Amino acid sequence: MKVVLFCGGYGMRMRDGASDLPKPMHPVGPRPLIWHVMRYYAHFGYTDFVLCLGYGAHHIKNYFLDYDETESNDFVLHRGEVVLLGSDVQDWNITFVHTGLDSPIGERLRRVRALLADDEMFHANYADVLTDAPLDAMVERFAGTDAVGQLMAVPPQSAFHCVDVTEDGRLASITTLQEMPLWENGGYLMFRPEVFDHLGPGCDLIGDVCTPLAAAGRMSAYRHRGFWQPADTVKERNALEAAYQGGSRPWMLWETHETDRDPLQAAIAELHHDSRRSD
Repeated sequence: MKVVLFCGGYGMRMRDGASDLPKPMHPVGPRPLIWHVMRYYAHFGYTDFVLCLGYGAHHIKNYFLDYDETESNDFVLHRGEVVLLGSDVQDWNITFVHTGLDSPIGERLRRVRALLADDEMFHANYADVLTDAPLDAMVERFAGTDAVGQLMAVPPQSAFHCVDVTEDGRLASITTLQEMPLWENGGYLMFRPEVFDHLGPGCDLIGDVCTPLAAAGRMSAYRHRGFWQPADTVKERNALEAAYQGGSRPWMLWETHETDRDPLQAAIAELHHDSRRSD
């Protein structure tokens, strides 16, 4: 399954007036949002990415063209040469496609149709939300349906309270929005190629495609109550940064599988062995 990432919007709610970075390129720790999303998919074995570029495309292209593995991987500086002890992107395949400056999401997806022709299913993502959702279970659920598409459903995130007001103005109850039987679109979409039969030029993916498909019973959802955090605003991005710096990184599932230091010790020992042989 390929992973289509929509990363060409202006991201106006993330703009601080001082930077022209597209939203997926805003950092969380030493890496940008888009890297965290891609690393999440790679953790589950999905390493074939299609980037739907638009605004700020040069930032994304240059980041990967000049990618520095040492920012997030251990390494040995051996006689002036860097020897990596791990890698993020060496097994990734990344296709960069400019899909227009002002294209809606549906149009961006339509413009990469040819790249997905051989896929029975594919992932799609807004590249600005981090989660700890079990992607393998999400894929299994979608594969077991005849739906055209699937989205992750999450509890509403608003901190506002819901109130029940009687006709005479009395307040009958106060509840949090999370306590209501409501779910919202959490992204982390999956589709079958049939979705392209419903994608017209310039259409919106959710409003023009997913909504009618849902009405026809051809959309499914995976409900997730675990960690889910968007970075749609500066405040939300700052919250992710604070969590990262504080060591609370539930979306970084790959970290729990990278605690074995034996390969590190073995690599260092081999380097020292080679040094002794060459002396």
